[in-house]
Amino acid sequence: MSETPPERRPDQKPIKCVLVAAGKYHDIDFARLEILKLLAEDDRIRVRVFEDYENLEAIKNADILISYTCDLLPSEAAQKNIQDFVNGGGQYFALHGTNSVLQFIEDGRVDAPDDMPTFVDTLGSRFLCHPPIIPFTVDNAQPDHPLVQDIPSFETVDEQYLVETRAEIDVLLDTEYNGEDDISGFVHSDIKKSRHPVFYIRKMGDGAVLYLTLGHCRGHYDMDPVLDWWPEVDRSGWQQPIIYDLLRRGIKWCCQPAIAKF
Repeated sequence: MSETPPERRPDQKPIKCVLVAAGKYHDIDFARLEILKLLAEDDRIRVRVFEDYENLEAIKNADILISYTCDLLPSEAAQKNIQDFVNGGGQYFALHGTNSVLQFIEDGRVDAPDDMPTFVDTLGSRFLCHPPIIPFTVDNAQPDHPLVQDIPSFETVDEQYLVETRAEIDVLLDTEYNGEDDISGFVHSDIKKSRHPVFYIRKMGDGAVLYLTLGHCRGHYDMDPVLDWWPEVDRSGWQQPIIYDLLRRGIKWCCQPAIAKF
């Protein structure tokens, strides 16, 4: 006589996730795969993957949104749709270059124009520049917060994002730019010694954005059309367990409203 299968518990409801992984100057294939492997650790998460933000219905109907992009500009309709998603209670985990727009200008410098204002207002920050990939320290700004409990200050080798804050944000991890490391290759090169967020929450309406600026990666073919070959494969912070810890915590934050509302 067969046993009656157990009924599904309330916490076993499927979680609809949209992952947008695309853009320039990064090894998107590597990042996409690493994120998908982490999402697969929770079998409730059912993922749809896109190369842009333009599937408005998929995002509108999702429970969580995750993006690993660079220089990928949503249309005005998509920007408004993402803003409505968060305002309506959606949880959005934005990674690395999501807040960046990059333009290579004639003098060889890189500009970061404010070309997607609705989107960066939703994200809470806009990328301006970064020093070369060199070691820098990340500090825990809120040791008692559940998202970063037990994480000490640590040194990483990654892109140290220097950003313009565009909304009230709750900074969990941050870093100090020393005002000396070279940022002359960027138009926004007048930044003095200052602190910048690395991991933060931007609450909006009934939902929130969680942003992690770490996670640069680049392969041989990812600088096209600027360069047709990049001599070294960059894995940067991905070589440290800490980034996987932060990503797992962020995914858990997305999936558990009690944490997301903290």
